[in-house]
Amino acid sequence: RAEKTEVLSEDLLQVEKRLELVKQVSHSTHKKLTACLQGQQGVDADKRSKKLPLTTLAQCLMEGSAVLGDDSLLGKMLRLCGEAEDKLAQELIHFELQVERDVIEPLFVLAEVEIPNIQKQRKHLAKLVLDMDSSRTRWQQSAKSSGLASNLQPSGAKVDALREEMEEAANRVEICRDQLSADMYNFVAKEVDYANYFQTLIEVQAEYHRKSLALLQNVLPQIKAQQEAWMEKPSFGKPLEEHLAVSGREIAFPVEACVTMLLECGMQEEGLFRVAPSASKLKKLKAALDCCVVDVQEYSADPHAIAGALKSYLRELPEPLMTFELYEEWIQASNIPEQEKRLQALWGACEKLPKANYNNIRYLIKFLAKLTEYQDTNKMTPSNVAIVLGPNLLWPQADRNMTEMMTTVSLQIVGIIEPLIQHADWFFPGDIEFNVTGNYGSPMHVNHNANYSSMPSPDMDHADRRQHDQARRPLSVATDNMMLEFYKKDGLRKIQSMGVRVMDTSWVARRGTAAVRKASSTPPASQPPPPPPDLP
Repeated sequence: RAEKTEVLSEDLLQVEKRLELVKQVSHSTHKKLTACLQGQQGVDADKRSKKLPLTTLAQCLMEGSAVLGDDSLLGKMLRLCGEAEDKLAQELIHFELQVERDVIEPLFVLAEVEIPNIQKQRKHLAKLVLDMDSSRTRWQQSAKSSGLASNLQPSGAKVDALREEMEEAANRVEICRDQLSADMYNFVAKEVDYANYFQTLIEVQAEYHRKSLALLQNVLPQIKAQQEAWMEKPSFGKPLEEHLAVSGREIAFPVEACVTMLLECGMQEEGLFRVAPSASKLKKLKAALDCCVVDVQEYSADPHAIAGALKSYLRELPEPLMTFELYEEWIQASNIPEQEKRLQALWGACEKLPKANYNNIRYLIKFLAKLTEYQDTNKMTPSNVAIVLGPNLLWPQADRNMTEMMTTVSLQIVGIIEPLIQHADWFFPGDIEFNVTGNYGSPMHVNHNANYSSMPSPDMDHADRRQHDQARRPLSVATDNMMLEFYKKDGLRKIQSMGVRVMDTSWVARRGTAAVRKASSTPPASQPPPPPPDLP
């Protein structure tokens, strides 16, 4: 068998090896890029859009918006997001068509057409070289035989024929080699163009993402504006200032709602704020308060759930109502041994509270002071109230350990809250309207029994109270319990969307000779200096 003659230079042999590597890489890249396309390859924009997941998502969002309507926040959000997703889908279609035209198709041509053509031509050259080598071998053998027997004329003619065949094969090899060399050199020269496919891919991707980002940045302010304009936002766990700013209130909604409900149905409840409520009731009430809707009729029979919700709101504030900033000042004031100086220091700390915190702590302390006027019935003295509510009004920051925190609660926070409750009118002069927003009114009560009347005033003296009790005493204990249940159920009605409605509690504010006014509650004779004009 004839030995194969190598007709390509060393450079072209290296190009031949590189051809196969480039073909493999191009084929793999084309396959992966095609898999990245979300639309159907090779179809026009309209048909591609129908199969695009983003288009399907946009349609789903728009249909959901139509179902919910623009009256709801979700409906508005779905409409804005649906429009944005539809625009993103159009940008994605344009991006994929451009990638398909400028990158995927050229890579396919390179991997499946151009390089295979060169490789096919290389195989053809190898066949021609083999033919040429065979012709040369036959000619050489014939020439050698002719030299040994030169007297044979046919042998000379045969040699000439073989020579012509060899020369023709050599010509064919040369023509094919020249063409192959040109194609190979052309491939090497066009490597810059092939590399440009990948530069184009990145440029097209960058343009697509820039346009998509511009679309999203354009719609985000609209979405945020809708969110900010929506009034019904959760209040639990949110900063006090944020809740007040969003709702346009001075007193936090959970505080006002719970206080007004407790004024109606919880002032004489024994152990208020101390007895734990039902966990399920508490969870439901907190959720209702977050929606600014409370079914008063349901919770009027369970004041402990209302008190628990108020405690939870205060405890879940990111910063205590009496602030982290003033924590050390509160503690230092409580450590002063002289009562008068201690009260002066506590007054000074009160005046340093931010306006929102001051308004809410004033509102709450005034209510707690009113609650302690019923201490003979509800057993909640200023000290007891301070013990159960103090940790929800003031606590150290998280870097303190639990032991220190519990010690502080036991020894100092009670000494801060108790004087505030005892001397509420001294710390916070003036009367207070618990129905601050004006959204609350007196519910309609039904008197189911002539022997049943409303609760006695705390200012009623002992003889009047006994006479009152005798006047309202029912025919039997069972009847009394039944009337109390009627009172709790029918004496309150469901509020509207923004709060609870309470009956007129002006009798609670009256001051008289009530025995619950302890001598220890007498404020110091010297009044603190008037607050600076820039403080609340």
